[in-house]
Amino acid sequence: MRIGKNKNKVSTEFNMSSMTDIVFLLLIFFMLTSTMVTTNALDLVLPKGKGKTDSNKSTAVNITNELKFYIDKTEVSKEDLEKRLLEILPEDENDKGRAIVLRAEEDVPYKEVVFVMDVANRNRIKTVAAVNPK
Repeated sequence: MRIGKNKNKVSTEFNMSSMTDIVFLLLIFFMLTSTMVTTNALDLVLPKGKGKTDSNKSTAVNITNELKFYIDKTEVSKEDLEKRLLEILPEDENDKGRAIVLRAEEDVPYKEVVFVMDVANRNRIKTVAAVNPK
């Protein structure tokens, strides 16, 4: 005769607490690492400013202190910049997906930044100026 419960019986319950811990740790890991990724970016010293630039979804135009122009990581001459931008960002009917992120170092003359903005404006390409968040 047995009076108490059988202590050798295997429990059929599944404990989800360890699984949720792992999922939350993975979620935090991917949230932190995804903010650190800048895909097509050169190592430039950007001017400080408030705000944040989402440069992962657009083409980047970089200007270095030596006045070298880059589209993403490819160097282009100042004269060929407009032609190369139009090759990368072809004109479409609604022009909603055409945007560039303008990344110019701190000591780049203002006229070079205006030159790139003028090229983008002539071709109806949206321009976002990238800054280094404080």
